Amino acid sequence: MLLQDTLERNAQLHPGKTALVFEDKHISYSEIDRYANSLANALIEKGLEKQDRVAICLGNTPETVISLYGTLKAGAIFVILNPQMKSDKLNYILNDCQVHTLITDNAGLANSPDTPYLKTIIVTDRDINSSFDKTRSDRYSDFHNIIQTYPPTKPPQKTIDIDLASLIYTSGSTGRPKGVMMTHLSMLTAARSITEYLQNTSDDVIIDVLPLFFDYGLYQVIMSFLFGGTVVLERSFLYPYKIIDSMIKFKVTGFPLVPTIAALLLTLRNLSGEKFPHLRYITNTGQSLPPSHITRLRNTFPQAKIFSMYGLTECKRVSYLPPEELDRRPSSVGRAIPNTETYIVDQNNKLITAPWTPGQLVVRGSHVMTGYWELPEKTAETLRPGRYPNERVLYTGDLFQQDEEGFLYFLSRMDDMFKSSGQFVSPKEVENVLVEYAGIVEAAVIGVPDNILGQSVVAFVVTNGPGKFDEQAIISFCSQRLEKHMVPKRVISCATLPKTSTGKIQKSELHFTE
Repeated sequence: MLLQDTLERNAQLHPGKTALVFEDKHISYSEIDRYANSLANALIEKGLEKQDRVAICLGNTPETVISLYGTLKAGAIFVILNPQMKSDKLNYILNDCQVHTLITDNAGLANSPDTPYLKTIIVTDRDINSSFDKTRSDRYSDFHNIIQTYPPTKPPQKTIDIDLASLIYTSGSTGRPKGVMMTHLSMLTAARSITEYLQNTSDDVIIDVLPLFFDYGLYQVIMSFLFGGTVVLERSFLYPYKIIDSMIKFKVTGFPLVPTIAALLLTLRNLSGEKFPHLRYITNTGQSLPPSHITRLRNTFPQAKIFSMYGLTECKRVSYLPPEELDRRPSSVGRAIPNTETYIVDQNNKLITAPWTPGQLVVRGSHVMTGYWELPEKTAETLRPGRYPNERVLYTGDLFQQDEEGFLYFLSRMDDMFKSSGQFVSPKEVENVLVEYAGIVEAAVIGVPDNILGQSVVAFVVTNGPGKFDEQAIISFCSQRLEKHMVPKRVISCATLPKTSTGKIQKSELHFTE
């Protein structure tokens, strides 16, 4: 089975059923399937070949969903990108995976993509006939014209389930994003496993406030299309009361969130479980929910089961804690999801069986990535030989321990990566921007516990002379060059940074309290 097969199956069995709710629009499975076919036929006509890359730089909109399935139907690989991504990072990714087609909007075009590989740009919200250089007009197309005029017939199938379906770019410790290669098989395996323990049915209505460029948000669509449910697609969680209204109006049964959203949700007034009689479950990943948040969520939504989960982009999901275990082990992220095996190894790669002994978590399963795009050395560090012949398993780079019954507990990342607002922060990427600021000669970035953000970004900098430090000016400089979750909340001036004898900065010696 391929990812697009789930859409096509629902379009045949339940053509009129609502697949997406977006603002005042209800879009059926048959409509999405028809639009995706038209887009696929247009992409093929414009020279897109099997396993070419299509970048989708849009927000949470139906166009994003149509684009990813249209890309798959054309036999290509979709790459969903943050529409707020700065031009340098955008161009790096477009060049890194040699994107053939970019689907974006007016805001995305402002980033001025610069890559020799880009052949086609499809625009969703502007009149290309009057807005672009006529000498380059053949490079641009109008998205809505395409889905209305190109044949809505299914194009010939070109791929099999071991072909790549998506590249999901994630920040790395080097400061350069890495393209996680996911096949149709790996993504469907993850989706099947998650929907199995969530016990999803076609009656489920999932509200998705998470960005689609974030795999947690993306999989809400993939999973819903697998079991034939409905997704209420929201642009963001910027207006919480609007989200609450949507949950009530559309009788939402599933609410995926991250700790940041949970913290904001619990600040709202007049929330009561009586208002959400249909809410069946809440899921959390990104970081563990504080026990106090779990208690308050259960009091607010007493009829909803709460699933604490752990995962990483390289395999989507690793473990979940059955809701009935919350009282006994609220800080655990549970056991391996169905059709997955986990174990913990020490520094010498020896299996750890003793409870409460820290080590690196290893994951076995067909949902594991095939590697990092064009990064064989990084791939070899992460995908290593397993315990059985000819297999490769995922070394997560995360420290874990397990209790006597095998329940897992996350301790920390083995490098200095951390999450803020539920998204990964690469300290190196932030540091690279900081040292571009006039007068800053060294920078070190750490994550500091934050009740709302999970962890906030704090930077320590060394300047090359008096009068060079202006905290607000530095933060403003970063906000122009970094995505919002990466911008430092505080910048601290230091005479020197603590270092080892070899000159490496010792971040463990950096501390900050408000």
